[in-house]
Amino acid sequence: MAANEPTEVRFRAAHAGDAEQVAALHAASWRRHYRGAYADAYLDGDVVADRRAVWSARLADPAGGVTVLAEDGDSLAGFVHVVIDEDAAWGSLVDNLHVALPHQRTGVGTALLARAAEGILGRAAGPAIYLWVLEQNVAAQRFYRARGGACVEKALVPPPGGVPIRLNGAPAMLRVAWPDASALAHRP
Repeated sequence: MAANEPTEVRFRAAHAGDAEQVAALHAASWRRHYRGAYADAYLDGDVVADRRAVWSARLADPAGGVTVLAEDGDSLAGFVHVVIDEDAAWGSLVDNLHVALPHQRTGVGTALLARAAEGILGRAAGPAIYLWVLEQNVAAQRFYRARGGACVEKALVPPPGGVPIRLNGAPAMLRVAWPDASALAHRP
């Protein structure tokens, strides 16, 4: 076990039966960090049902994706979802990385990012890894920079589910990239 890995947390591959708890954490994270970029009506509505539909489909047919859970006893401490070889130029996409509030700043996010990198190195055609982070989410940007990520591009946030009224105006997101996932993977 790496020095920065929390000892009380177990990691495992997600399966279809995990969709409910993954959706709940995803929705809670969006409500906490995406307010202002995403419309309040969307976040305060049944965003859990929306995320449940997404995660039920993803976990039922994980082809091309890897989802790892961090668990603290019976509760979900965090999760990461990677789409292998998503982009020919940028490599594999860390599509989601969310950590439950009580587990933030405990090493769970770093350990999940390391597991994402290890999954990429074991399956992807190339070692590059990237993600998108909301421009307003300065804390997440600091987290990724501290782990060697470089901001390489700015773009508009696509509306969740393709529904424009789910956004407030035209929020921006930043592409954070690492040319080689081995920089994030656990070292022996």
